[in-house]
Amino acid sequence: MKTVIGLEIHAQLKTESKLFCGCPTHNYRDAPPNSLVCPTCLAQPGSKPWAVNSRALEHAVKIALALGCKLVVDNPIFMQRKNYLYADLASGYQRTSTPIGVGGILAGVRIHHVHLEEDPGRYDLKTGEVDFNRSGIPLVEIVTDPDFKSAEHAREFLEEISAILGYLGVARGEPGSLRVDANLSIEGHPRSEVKNINSFKGVFTALTFEEARQKNLIKHSIPYVQETRHFEESTGATIGLRRKETAEDYRYFPDPDVPLILISTVMVVSALKTMPELPSQKRARFEKQYGISAQEAFAICLEQELADCFEQVCKTFDAPKAAKFFRGTLRKQLNYRNLSFGQSRLSAQVALDLLEMVNAKQVTEKVAEELLIAFFDKGVSPRQHAEKEGLTGVAGEAELVKIVEAVVAENPAAVADFERGKQEALNFLVGKIMSATRGKASHEAASSLLKKRQG
Repeated sequence: MKTVIGLEIHAQLKTESKLFCGCPTHNYRDAPPNSLVCPTCLAQPGSKPWAVNSRALEHAVKIALALGCKLVVDNPIFMQRKNYLYADLASGYQRTSTPIGVGGILAGVRIHHVHLEEDPGRYDLKTGEVDFNRSGIPLVEIVTDPDFKSAEHAREFLEEISAILGYLGVARGEPGSLRVDANLSIEGHPRSEVKNINSFKGVFTALTFEEARQKNLIKHSIPYVQETRHFEESTGATIGLRRKETAEDYRYFPDPDVPLILISTVMVVSALKTMPELPSQKRARFEKQYGISAQEAFAICLEQELADCFEQVCKTFDAPKAAKFFRGTLRKQLNYRNLSFGQSRLSAQVALDLLEMVNAKQVTEKVAEELLIAFFDKGVSPRQHAEKEGLTGVAGEAELVKIVEAVVAENPAAVADFERGKQEALNFLVGKIMSATRGKASHEAASSLLKKRQG
């Protein structure tokens, strides 16, 4: 059974004001509920939208160009009313534009179109409360064709989208500012749309659950219908909300209150002039210029700040060694803390200090990771912390032989298992040795001495 997956990605654009009025967008999540609103946001009788926010339109044009879309230039784009009754829409409709760009491609996935729309308010399903502070914040929607092969493929694609938005500097970076609607069906069967998934991990989990759910229904010949579902992050499950609407159900028609939008050639030329080096271009350059692997370049270039830090370090340090640290130890610790590089406060100088300490054999790679953890968790200087805690120095062979003998004598059962060829026993003994040396011995040296002793 072939699984068919398509995505609709909604990214809040970085603007000072909303799409159709002057209400501020800054810090709208922390402001008192319904405090950043006006008659336009609340669709009060007699209120009219202002002209479309020009900065939002410029951002949407840049995004479409970065995705390889063909822009709708010098032809009218109009705002439509997408009609549906829901608590977060004071007007009973959402304004959404006709396509700004069409026919792009990214990472082998076709981009059907890119358009501009207004964010609705925030409706809390559990309390029934509505906050309209978010209502009217500019959104760009990126609609893909159903080209995804798996949930993992979708997650990788979203990482690339996120990287592009970060490099362009056009999207808000707060949690929840990028949301995904995932459409999934088993070929020949009804489609479900899972709404408002707020994380890449959530997309993977929701798609995995939904694929298994639909296949199980088909396997047991249980009929089901096309529907909209909600993703419950705490359980990893999707929950039915309502029958899935079709385009006809929304009764689209041009909004008579919003003037036509025109994207001029001048606007496109201006956008192209300010277009940064995009992630895919930077990766290709890093592989060629620094001689690092495609996997290392991909991990490093997911964030522009991380890539910039890597380049700064490589001015005075060996690039392949730096790439191993950036892709491995550094990204591991960032991911564990759910931190972006920009949030971590890690400077190029701190990264360089750690790399130089390992290179000069002042500390092992294991100790360097401990020093990085101390920096993230306590904000302490790696060099000062290493000296204060006595973590500098690398265990010599004579010292290491004595520790190996002591560990062997204290763990006869593990030694016996090791001699029978059990890898877990070797890992256990190496761990004991590393602990006894406080990480001053390398994993390779400890493992080598144990194997020599056995031989």
